[in-house]
Amino acid sequence: MSMRGGFYGRYPQNFPGPRPFRGPAPAFMPPATPMITRPPPFDQYLCEEHFVRLPEGDDTTISQSIISRHAELTPNAGEQAAINNLVNKVKQVLEKIIVKPEDFPAAAIEEVREVGSFKKGTMLAKSNIADLVVILKSLPTVESVNALGNKIVEDLKAAESKEVFGCVSREYGCEIAGLQAVVRLLVTILPQNAKLLEPDLHLSEKVLQANMAAIRHARWFEENATQSSVKVLVRILKDMKRRYEGLQGLSIWAIELLSHYCVIHTLDRNPLPLSHAFKRFFMLLSAGLLLPTSPALVDPCDPATRINYNISMENMDSICSTAQTLLRVILHGGIDHVLGLDPKGATITTEMSIWGDVVVTPLEKAYSEADMEPFYRDDQNGMETEVA
Repeated sequence: MSMRGGFYGRYPQNFPGPRPFRGPAPAFMPPATPMITRPPPFDQYLCEEHFVRLPEGDDTTISQSIISRHAELTPNAGEQAAINNLVNKVKQVLEKIIVKPEDFPAAAIEEVREVGSFKKGTMLAKSNIADLVVILKSLPTVESVNALGNKIVEDLKAAESKEVFGCVSREYGCEIAGLQAVVRLLVTILPQNAKLLEPDLHLSEKVLQANMAAIRHARWFEENATQSSVKVLVRILKDMKRRYEGLQGLSIWAIELLSHYCVIHTLDRNPLPLSHAFKRFFMLLSAGLLLPTSPALVDPCDPATRINYNISMENMDSICSTAQTLLRVILHGGIDHVLGLDPKGATITTEMSIWGDVVVTPLEKAYSEADMEPFYRDDQNGMETEVA
């Protein structure tokens, strides 16, 4: 029986409601330690006083495979130069609009912040996309956001007539595309203007909140996750998220927080080796860290929220079962298949695989809609009857 079963049954977690619209990150972000209010379901790296951790053997193979895969996932100098060049050009245009707002009356810009994987140093190769959060003093209509994107494209073309640029409208704002890179403009507003939003006229408040949260996430990561091993782990796990369907429910922010936790949070306060942190990540997910009744981890940028806040029940189950399957393959010598160094690894979470004398069979779903039905129902006489 899967260890997931005990976390479901008839006890779904009551997640909190929508969060109030919050402003940019303060000058000093809270340290990483407050994110842990209670220990995760079972973390062997925190229980050695009561559960002696068994020797894990030689991790040289795992370490070498991780480093090899990371080298493949790291953007080369040309990619980094292309995205950096476009980011600087877009920022220059936006700064001109801030300094001379009369030249662009369609939208008033308060400030611009770099966020996302390019800012954090975790961008994947062949994914030349950078993110800029544009905080508006005015209210964002679809027309004003499109006008801003077209204004940027016009100025870029005027400065470099031989280059090709384009603007595409998106739910989060718009994106400015060049031949070799893309800059996404994540539009948000000043918090005090949130009450003025009209659902049928302006961008979604939920999207605006998410874009504002990206600023807090970038600041926290910059303050707390500067260790190279954390960034390596984030890049590896982001690649695995896009290759394994069962991990799709993991947000990038959850990956970043858990990567930091797996490397940094130890009893002796010494960072874990990369190979141990990698295995620890899948051990925690396998133990049910993100399942409904798990204490999970608190979001350090929003202490009232846990990191599994926006994960659906179905995705929680999928993440847990996929992690269990991957962990079994990792511990029996299939690290190259898991990381994508061997193309045969693409099916290990959906098909049976054999590792020496061990057979690894992907787990079946533990979650179903029927489990969420009420445990009691009223009979015709008004008496509560237990559902069989």
